[in-house]
Amino acid sequence: MQQLKMTDLKKYLANKTQEELVKEIGDLCKRFPNVKEYYAANLVPDAEQDILEKYRKIIKNEFFPDRGMGKLRYSVINKAISDFKKLSKTPLNVAELMVSGVEYGIEFTNAYGDIDEKFYVKMAAMFEAAANYVNQEDLENTYQKRFWEMVDESSDIGWGFNEALMEIYYSYFNDEDEDE
Repeated sequence: MQQLKMTDLKKYLANKTQEELVKEIGDLCKRFPNVKEYYAANLVPDAEQDILEKYRKIIKNEFFPDRGMGKLRYSVINKAISDFKKLSKTPLNVAELMVSGVEYGIEFTNAYGDIDEKFYVKMAAMFEAAANYVNQEDLENTYQKRFWEMVDESSDIGWGFNEALMEIYYSYFNDEDEDE
């Protein structure tokens, strides 16, 4: 399949009247929920918070569905975070979603016991990705306590998980505030 070039798209859109462009964007919003969410996040006050909750529920559902056991589909979790990053204009909300995902994972293993090595490797990677994002966006003061709480909550978990989280924690945060 041949890729659409931005120059071709710009030419196509430049030949449209404002009325045609408005209709086309309206049609896109009707046909593609992500487009509608994108515009809602940019135009409707507090819509981004509702969208954040939608994506948080998607992630939580992989660990704690309303019925049955969680499926732990990492692809679903990663897609939810990726999709929300594309929609959000607020780094604090993106960080919130990423941190929540790791918190659900730790809560899951504490509730149901030992999982497999793949689970802990994925959770540690999510922890590091969240810590890196928080660091890049200068949100350490907002999230340091929650990261330390995740390290603390993982203290009885095997597979070297707690040690991995602690190592990641100390590479992104100073330890001055962890006892507060």
